[in-house]
Amino acid sequence: VQLVESGGGLVQPGGSLRLSCAASGDILRVFDMGWFRRTPGKQRELVATVTKGGNTNYAYSVKGRFTISRDNAKNTVYLQMDSLKPEDTAVYICNADLQIPPYGSRSDSWGQGTQVTVSS
Repeated sequence: VQLVESGGGLVQPGGSLRLSCAASGDILRVFDMGWFRRTPGKQRELVATVTKGGNTNYAYSVKGRFTISRDNAKNTVYLQMDSLKPEDTAVYICNADLQIPPYGSRSDSWGQGTQVTVSS
């Protein structure tokens, strides 16, 4: 099972980026998906999550600026980031709660992360 992120990069303050994360491999079912971020000297923090049914949850710091969505047919989660601020600079990491064969056990899976830098 793999989670592969894409879409990171360098953007000016006030700009936008869209991150994508696709889950692939031997997967029976995908439950909650989400994004976390990590900065040097700080713990990993939750950014946003989305359930299979589309219910969303956001960190207070990104509410109103970021939008999480998913395509269940593609096992893919997106993070649209608007009005970016320098303090949003971090490695953004994808997370998915999966059900995997052969016994249908649950697997908390993580991507490698993609760097987002907000700077002028």
